[in-house]
Amino acid sequence: MQMIIRKATLADVKNITAVEAECFPVAEAATEKSIQERVSVYPECFWLLEDEGKLVGFVNGMITDDPDLRDEMYEKATLHKTDGTWQMIFGVDTIPSYRRQGCAERLLKQVITDAKTQHRKGIVLTCKDKLVHYYAKFGFVNEGISESAHGDVVWYQMRLTF
Repeated sequence: MQMIIRKATLADVKNITAVEAECFPVAEAATEKSIQERVSVYPECFWLLEDEGKLVGFVNGMITDDPDLRDEMYEKATLHKTDGTWQMIFGVDTIPSYRRQGCAERLLKQVITDAKTQHRKGIVLTCKDKLVHYYAKFGFVNEGISESAHGDVVWYQMRLTF
């Protein structure tokens, strides 16, 4: 597979939205409007994985000085702070036909490398219970149940501190 990781542009919004819809239930998936706002404000916080030009996965988030991921961050792109200390991750998306092939791992390793290069304190994400062990293998520590009510689901906050 000849895969590349690149940053997002506004031309990618429809494809990103389609992948998001494939990866998350409606209550949890970001809308096209939300994705467009995010890409408009912080395209550098979108890591797109393409296989011969086809978007097969992505990671997105924002940068902030707030040490905890809060629900309002998903909808308020203006909370992004380019020189902030923490990289937040909102989603790690891989389309079903590309899962269990190392796509998410490849994306996460790039995000970790970039966050270290940018001298962040670390990375914060939330995940469902069944994925706590997955993120732990990258060094993320489970901080317990998050205050997030996103999608009316129980989320665990995970932190990777550099």
